[in-house]
Amino acid sequence: MKITILDDYQDAVRTLGCFGKSAGHDVTIWNDHVQDDDALAARLEDTEALVLIRERTKIRAPLIERLKNLKLISQRSVYPHIDVEACTRKGIVVSSDMSPGQPSYATAELAWALVLAAMRNIPQEVQALKAGRWQSTIGTGLRGRTLGVFGYGRIGAVVAGYGKAFGMKVLAWGREGSLARARADGHDVAASQAELFERSDVVTLHLRLIKETRGIVKRADLDRMKPDALLVNTSRAELIEPDALVAALEAGRPGKAAVDVYEQEPVLGAAHPLIGMPNVVCTPHLGYVERNGYEGAFSSIFDQINAYAAGKPINVVNPDALKA
Repeated sequence: MKITILDDYQDAVRTLGCFGKSAGHDVTIWNDHVQDDDALAARLEDTEALVLIRERTKIRAPLIERLKNLKLISQRSVYPHIDVEACTRKGIVVSSDMSPGQPSYATAELAWALVLAAMRNIPQEVQALKAGRWQSTIGTGLRGRTLGVFGYGRIGAVVAGYGKAFGMKVLAWGREGSLARARADGHDVAASQAELFERSDVVTLHLRLIKETRGIVKRADLDRMKPDALLVNTSRAELIEPDALVAALEAGRPGKAAVDVYEQEPVLGAAHPLIGMPNVVCTPHLGYVERNGYEGAFSSIFDQINAYAAGKPINVVNPDALKA
Protein backbone atom coordinates (compact mmCIF):
# COMPACT_ATOMS: atom_id res chain seq x y z
CA MET A 1 0.00 0.00 0.00
CA LYS A 2 1.00 3.61 -0.49
CA ILE A 3 1.33 4.91 3.07
CA THR A 4 1.68 8.56 4.10
CA ILE A 5 2.70 9.55 7.62
CA LEU A 6 1.99 13.16 8.60
CA ASP A 7 3.56 15.42 11.23
CA ASP A 8 6.61 13.34 12.16
CA TYR A 9 8.35 16.47 13.46
CA GLN A 10 11.56 14.78 14.62
CA ASP A 11 11.74 12.34 11.68
CA ALA A 12 11.56 9.68 14.39
CA VAL A 13 9.27 7.05 12.88
CA ARG A 14 11.84 5.57 10.50
CA THR A 15 14.24 5.11 13.46
CA LEU A 16 11.79 2.91 15.41
CA GLY A 17 12.24 -0.82 15.66
CA CYS A 18 8.63 -1.35 14.60
CA PHE A 19 9.21 0.54 11.35
CA GLY A 20 10.24 -2.83 9.95
CA LYS A 21 6.53 -3.73 9.95
CA SER A 22 6.09 -1.30 7.05
CA ALA A 23 8.37 -3.39 4.80
CA GLY A 24 6.81 -4.08 1.43
CA HIS A 25 4.78 -0.87 1.51
CA ASP A 26 5.57 2.45 -0.22
CA VAL A 27 6.02 4.88 2.70
CA THR A 28 6.17 8.69 2.49
CA ILE A 29 6.89 10.67 5.65
CA TRP A 30 6.26 14.40 6.10
CA ASN A 31 8.12 16.19 8.89
CA ASP A 32 6.37 19.56 8.79
CA HIS A 33 2.78 20.47 9.61
CA VAL A 34 0.20 21.48 7.02
CA GLN A 35 -3.50 22.02 7.63
CA ASP A 36 -4.50 23.73 4.37
CA ASP A 37 -6.80 21.42 2.40
CA ASP A 38 -5.22 22.22 -0.96
CA ALA A 39 -1.74 21.39 0.28
CA LEU A 40 -2.93 18.24 2.02
CA ALA A 41 -4.90 17.08 -0.99
CA ALA A 42 -1.77 17.42 -3.12
CA ARG A 43 0.35 15.52 -0.61
CA LEU A 44 -2.21 12.76 -0.17
CA GLU A 45 -3.33 12.43 -3.79
CA ASP A 46 -2.00 8.87 -4.19
CA THR A 47 -2.23 7.82 -0.56
CA GLU A 48 -4.05 4.59 0.23
CA ALA A 49 -3.26 4.40 3.96
CA LEU A 50 -2.93 7.59 5.99
CA VAL A 51 -1.09 7.49 9.32
CA LEU A 52 -1.92 10.20 11.86
CA ILE A 53 0.12 11.00 14.95
CA ARG A 54 -2.51 11.67 17.56
CA GLU A 55 -4.56 14.80 16.78
CA ARG A 56 -1.95 16.87 14.98
CA THR A 57 -3.83 17.17 11.66
CA LYS A 58 -7.60 17.51 11.28
CA ILE A 59 -9.14 15.31 8.60
CA ARG A 60 -12.52 16.81 7.73
CA ALA A 61 -15.15 16.16 5.06
CA PRO A 62 -13.98 18.72 2.44
CA LEU A 63 -10.54 17.10 2.40
CA ILE A 64 -11.88 13.54 2.56
CA GLU A 65 -14.02 14.14 -0.54
CA ARG A 66 -10.85 14.96 -2.51
CA LEU A 67 -8.86 11.88 -1.52
CA LYS A 68 -9.92 9.48 -4.24
CA ASN A 69 -7.42 6.73 -3.43
CA LEU A 70 -7.65 6.75 0.37
CA LYS A 71 -8.83 3.45 1.80
CA LEU A 72 -7.61 3.49 5.41
CA ILE A 73 -6.76 5.90 8.21
CA SER A 74 -4.60 4.21 10.84
CA GLN A 75 -3.82 5.79 14.19
CA ARG A 76 -3.99 5.23 17.93
CA SER A 77 -6.24 6.68 20.63
CA VAL A 78 -9.23 9.02 20.36
CA TYR A 79 -10.22 10.59 17.05
CA PRO A 80 -12.08 13.93 17.46
CA HIS A 81 -9.91 15.29 14.62
CA ILE A 82 -11.35 12.84 12.08
CA ASP A 83 -14.76 13.21 10.42
CA VAL A 84 -15.65 9.55 10.83
CA GLU A 85 -19.07 9.93 9.19
CA ALA A 86 -17.49 11.40 6.06
CA CYS A 87 -15.00 8.54 6.00
CA THR A 88 -17.80 6.01 6.30
CA ARG A 89 -19.72 7.55 3.39
CA LYS A 90 -16.58 7.23 1.24
CA GLY A 91 -15.86 3.69 2.37
CA ILE A 92 -12.68 4.76 4.15
CA VAL A 93 -11.92 2.54 7.14
CA VAL A 94 -10.73 4.24 10.32
CA SER A 95 -8.65 1.89 12.47
CA SER A 96 -7.66 3.20 15.88
CA ASP A 97 -6.26 1.13 18.71
CA MET A 98 -8.36 2.17 21.71
CA SER A 99 -7.12 -0.49 24.11
CA PRO A 100 -6.49 1.15 27.48
CA GLY A 101 -3.15 -0.52 28.17
CA GLN A 102 -0.92 1.23 30.70
CA PRO A 103 -1.20 4.85 31.79
CA SER A 104 0.81 7.31 29.74
CA TYR A 105 3.81 7.32 32.04
CA ALA A 106 5.56 9.62 29.57
CA THR A 107 2.88 12.28 30.10
CA ALA A 108 2.95 11.82 33.87
CA GLU A 109 6.74 12.14 33.88
CA LEU A 110 6.58 15.28 31.75
CA ALA A 111 4.01 16.78 34.12
CA TRP A 112 6.31 16.12 37.05
CA ALA A 113 9.29 17.53 35.16
CA LEU A 114 7.30 20.72 34.64
CA VAL A 115 6.42 20.88 38.34
CA LEU A 116 10.08 20.66 39.32
CA ALA A 117 11.25 23.02 36.57
CA ALA A 118 8.72 25.70 37.46
CA MET A 119 8.94 25.48 41.24
CA ARG A 120 12.74 25.57 41.26
CA ASN A 121 13.05 28.09 38.39
CA ILE A 122 15.28 25.66 36.51
CA PRO A 123 14.87 27.15 32.99
CA GLN A 124 15.62 30.64 34.29
CA GLU A 125 18.68 29.47 36.20
CA VAL A 126 20.03 27.57 33.16
CA GLN A 127 19.73 30.68 31.02
CA ALA A 128 21.26 32.88 33.71
CA LEU A 129 24.24 30.56 34.08
CA LYS A 130 24.78 30.55 30.31
CA ALA A 131 24.69 34.35 30.44
CA GLY A 132 27.43 34.37 33.09
CA ARG A 133 25.35 34.88 36.23
CA TRP A 134 25.21 32.72 39.37
CA GLN A 135 22.08 31.93 41.44
CA SER A 136 19.59 34.49 40.19
CA THR A 137 16.40 33.27 41.88
CA ILE A 138 15.02 31.53 44.95
CA GLY A 139 12.88 28.51 44.14
CA THR A 140 10.29 26.68 46.22
CA GLY A 141 10.52 23.11 47.53
CA LEU A 142 7.65 20.62 47.39
CA ARG A 143 7.82 18.62 50.63
CA GLY A 144 4.90 19.38 52.92
CA ARG A 145 2.99 21.31 50.26
CA THR A 146 -0.33 20.34 48.69
CA LEU A 147 -0.61 18.83 45.23
CA GLY A 148 -4.06 19.29 43.71
CA VAL A 149 -4.92 16.66 41.09
CA PHE A 150 -7.90 17.64 38.95
CA GLY A 151 -8.96 14.39 37.28
CA TYR A 152 -7.85 11.28 39.16
CA GLY A 153 -7.72 8.93 36.21
CA ARG A 154 -4.84 6.76 35.05
CA ILE A 155 -2.38 9.62 34.52
CA GLY A 156 -3.62 11.67 37.48
CA ALA A 157 -3.12 8.70 39.79
CA VAL A 158 0.48 8.28 38.64
CA VAL A 159 1.22 11.98 39.17
CA ALA A 160 -0.37 11.77 42.62
CA GLY A 161 2.04 8.93 43.40
CA TYR A 162 4.98 11.11 42.37
CA GLY A 163 3.69 13.84 44.67
CA LYS A 164 3.43 11.46 47.58
CA ALA A 165 7.00 10.25 46.93
CA PHE A 166 8.15 13.87 47.17
CA GLY A 167 6.43 14.29 50.53
CA MET A 168 3.47 16.28 49.26
CA LYS A 169 -0.10 16.08 50.52
CA VAL A 170 -2.35 14.99 47.66
CA LEU A 171 -5.80 16.55 47.22
CA ALA A 172 -8.00 15.21 44.42
CA TRP A 173 -11.05 16.51 42.60
CA GLY A 174 -13.09 15.20 39.67
CA ARG A 175 -16.02 12.96 38.98
CA GLU A 176 -17.31 10.76 41.78
CA GLY A 177 -15.70 7.66 40.31
CA SER A 178 -12.28 9.27 40.26
CA LEU A 179 -12.76 10.57 43.80
CA ALA A 180 -13.60 7.06 44.97
CA ARG A 181 -10.34 5.82 43.42
CA ALA A 182 -8.42 8.64 45.11
CA ARG A 183 -9.91 7.74 48.50
CA ALA A 184 -9.08 4.09 47.94
CA ASP A 185 -5.47 5.09 47.26
CA GLY A 186 -5.35 6.95 50.57
CA HIS A 187 -5.58 10.51 49.27
CA ASP A 188 -7.76 13.35 50.48
CA VAL A 189 -10.49 14.69 48.23
CA ALA A 190 -11.63 18.29 48.02
CA ALA A 191 -15.15 19.29 49.02
CA SER A 192 -15.49 21.24 45.78
CA GLN A 193 -13.59 22.44 42.73
CA ALA A 194 -13.20 25.81 44.43
CA GLU A 195 -11.53 24.21 47.45
CA LEU A 196 -9.07 22.35 45.23
CA PHE A 197 -7.83 25.61 43.74
CA GLU A 198 -7.85 27.46 47.08
CA ARG A 199 -5.85 24.89 49.05
CA SER A 200 -3.34 23.60 46.51
CA ASP A 201 0.20 24.84 46.05
CA VAL A 202 0.34 23.00 42.74
CA VAL A 203 -2.72 22.18 40.62
CA THR A 204 -2.20 19.73 37.77
CA LEU A 205 -4.92 19.02 35.18
CA HIS A 206 -5.56 15.47 33.98
CA LEU A 207 -8.94 15.55 32.28
CA ARG A 208 -10.13 14.39 28.87
CA LEU A 209 -11.39 17.16 26.64
CA ILE A 210 -15.08 16.48 26.06
CA LYS A 211 -18.11 18.75 25.87
CA GLU A 212 -18.52 18.70 29.65
CA THR A 213 -14.90 19.60 30.41
CA ARG A 214 -14.30 22.30 27.81
CA GLY A 215 -13.65 25.51 29.76
CA ILE A 216 -14.18 23.72 33.07
CA VAL A 217 -11.39 25.76 34.70
CA LYS A 218 -12.73 29.30 35.04
CA ARG A 219 -10.99 32.57 35.73
CA ALA A 220 -12.66 32.49 39.14
CA ASP A 221 -10.88 29.19 39.91
CA LEU A 222 -7.51 30.68 39.00
CA ASP A 223 -8.23 33.78 41.09
CA ARG A 224 -8.64 31.51 44.12
CA MET A 225 -5.10 30.15 43.81
CA LYS A 226 -2.30 31.34 46.07
CA PRO A 227 0.05 34.01 44.70
CA ASP A 228 2.96 31.54 44.89
CA ALA A 229 0.99 28.58 43.50
CA LEU A 230 1.60 26.77 40.21
CA LEU A 231 -0.89 25.57 37.57
CA VAL A 232 0.29 22.70 35.33
CA ASN A 233 -1.52 21.66 32.15
CA THR A 234 -0.32 18.66 30.15
CA SER A 235 -3.84 17.65 29.06
CA ARG A 236 -5.60 20.12 26.77
CA ALA A 237 -5.47 23.91 26.59
CA GLU A 238 -9.24 24.07 26.04
CA LEU A 239 -9.89 22.80 29.57
CA ILE A 240 -9.21 26.37 30.66
CA GLU A 241 -11.62 29.18 29.84
CA PRO A 242 -10.29 31.19 26.85
CA ASP A 243 -7.76 33.89 27.80
CA ALA A 244 -8.28 33.18 31.51
CA LEU A 245 -4.80 31.84 32.26
CA VAL A 246 -2.89 34.75 30.74
CA ALA A 247 -5.10 37.27 32.54
CA ALA A 248 -4.82 35.43 35.86
CA LEU A 249 -1.03 35.20 35.63
CA GLU A 250 -0.81 38.90 34.85
CA ALA A 251 -2.96 39.56 37.93
CA GLY A 252 -0.69 37.40 40.10
CA ARG A 253 -2.91 34.44 40.94
CA PRO A 254 -1.52 31.88 40.35
CA GLY A 255 2.05 33.06 40.48
CA LYS A 256 3.28 30.51 37.93
CA ALA A 257 2.16 28.15 35.21
CA ALA A 258 3.73 25.30 33.27
CA VAL A 259 2.02 24.26 30.05
CA ASP A 260 2.57 21.67 27.35
CA VAL A 261 -0.60 22.25 25.33
CA TYR A 262 -2.05 25.12 23.29
CA GLU A 263 -5.31 25.97 21.56
CA GLN A 264 -3.73 25.81 18.09
CA GLU A 265 -0.72 23.57 17.48
CA PRO A 266 2.03 23.59 16.47
CA VAL A 267 2.98 26.99 17.89
CA LEU A 268 5.67 28.45 15.64
CA GLY A 269 7.59 31.70 15.96
CA ALA A 270 6.81 31.86 19.69
CA ALA A 271 3.36 33.08 18.64
CA HIS A 272 1.53 32.49 21.92
CA PRO A 273 1.31 34.96 24.82
CA LEU A 274 2.26 32.35 27.44
CA ILE A 275 5.63 31.70 25.80
CA GLY A 276 6.90 35.21 26.48
CA MET A 277 5.80 35.37 30.11
CA PRO A 278 8.64 35.13 32.65
CA ASN A 279 6.53 33.16 35.15
CA VAL A 280 5.59 30.40 32.70
CA VAL A 281 7.47 27.28 31.60
CA CYS A 282 6.35 26.19 28.13
CA THR A 283 7.09 22.97 26.27
CA PRO A 284 5.92 21.97 22.74
CA HIS A 285 3.37 19.23 23.56
CA LEU A 286 5.97 16.66 24.57
CA GLY A 287 3.72 14.70 26.95
CA TYR A 288 3.36 11.52 24.90
CA VAL A 289 6.43 12.13 22.71
CA GLU A 290 8.84 9.52 24.00
CA ARG A 291 10.58 6.65 22.22
CA ASN A 292 8.99 3.71 24.07
CA GLY A 293 5.55 5.25 23.65
CA TYR A 294 6.16 5.78 19.95
CA GLU A 295 7.23 2.15 19.59
CA GLY A 296 3.96 0.97 21.11
CA ALA A 297 1.80 3.38 19.13
CA PHE A 298 3.37 2.76 15.73
CA SER A 299 3.54 -0.97 16.27
CA SER A 300 -0.26 -0.88 16.55
CA ILE A 301 -0.58 1.51 13.63
CA PHE A 302 1.46 -0.70 11.29
CA ASP A 303 -0.36 -3.82 12.54
CA GLN A 304 -3.63 -2.16 11.53
CA ILE A 305 -2.30 -1.38 8.06
CA ASN A 306 -1.03 -4.91 7.55
CA ALA A 307 -4.31 -6.38 8.77
CA TYR A 308 -6.23 -4.21 6.31
CA ALA A 309 -3.88 -5.17 3.47
CA ALA A 310 -4.48 -8.84 4.34
CA GLY A 311 -8.25 -8.32 4.10
CA LYS A 312 -8.82 -8.62 7.85
CA PRO A 313 -9.03 -5.06 9.23
CA ILE A 314 -8.76 -4.64 13.00
CA ASN A 315 -9.68 -1.93 15.52
CA VAL A 316 -12.26 -0.54 13.09
CA VAL A 317 -14.25 2.33 14.60
CA ASN A 318 -16.61 2.65 11.59
CA PRO A 319 -17.53 -0.91 10.53
CA ASP A 320 -20.20 0.43 8.15
CA ALA A 321 -17.34 1.64 5.92
CA LEU A 322 -16.61 -1.99 5.13
CA LYS A 323 -20.05 -2.25 3.53
CA ALA A 324 -19.65 0.81 1.32
